[in-house]
Amino acid sequence: MNTRTIVSEVKSYLLITVGLLCYVLGWVIFLIPNNLVGGGVTGISSIVLYAFGVPISVTYFVINAILLLIALKVLGKAFGLKTVYAVAVTTLFFQFVPQFIPQDFIQEIAISNGRLLSAIFGGVMSGLGIGISFTQGGSTGGTDIVALMVTKYHNVSPGRVILYMDLVIIASSLLIPAKEVMDASGAMVRESWGMRIATVLYGYMLIASSSQIVDMVMAGKRQSVQVFIFSSNYEQIADAIIGKLGRGVTVMDGEGWYTKQNRKMLLVLIHKTETNKLYSLVRTLDKEAFISMAPVSGVWGKGFQ
Repeated sequence: MNTRTIVSEVKSYLLITVGLLCYVLGWVIFLIPNNLVGGGVTGISSIVLYAFGVPISVTYFVINAILLLIALKVLGKAFGLKTVYAVAVTTLFFQFVPQFIPQDFIQEIAISNGRLLSAIFGGVMSGLGIGISFTQGGSTGGTDIVALMVTKYHNVSPGRVILYMDLVIIASSLLIPAKEVMDASGAMVRESWGMRIATVLYGYMLIASSSQIVDMVMAGKRQSVQVFIFSSNYEQIADAIIGKLGRGVTVMDGEGWYTKQNRKMLLVLIHKTETNKLYSLVRTLDKEAFISMAPVSGVWGKGFQ
């Protein structure tokens, strides 16, 4: 492995770690203190926690260990390595992160603001964490592994696969016997059936926001734009785009209807993150160039998806 590859791998693992921390914070700060149930293996683990008092880190690790054995064969060793790392780090985060978050902080930011806002904020944070991990070829484990296995063979978004599986997991929380929970004032009250059904509804709201954020993060990485460039210096611009940006260029014939003159225009497909570089490059060669950019829903081929 050369230095560039090593740096790229280190960056990838750092981003996965940040995503996992975001994911765990969403649960530790917003969801668990409000006795909310989410999706995935963490959702199953939370149900086990509420029903039997088994720490989330224990249930989470055991279930993921089983799923990883399957994923290693289906998704390959590279994915497996990053996911093993993700499962191990997430388990440690669930075990130790709660110790560093003051209870007063959780009371003010989550419990006092109600379960509705906590479900939304928790869903956004967990979805962001899952999305970041997905973009680096990893996963937070659990149903995320199942989602990536399904999307490998079928044209369906990972967020949608997670959504369907999580609907069943959250509904199963109704099987937990009623228990005492803390309300917004900090008092302990006995769960009623209305509160338990509300927990399921909040859980559905949670996974809806989470799956939406996952798809947004995934689409953000792959988002591309189609660029038309009109310039009399089209040859120099085309050479510069190929040489400096490493992108292909298509030269097309056109006619300006106002001037009735034939002219050339360039068609370029690039990632959205490259638009500033392209704009600066074109302006350097021709300040009078006319540039039109439009987002495209997908680009498949070398250098893209």
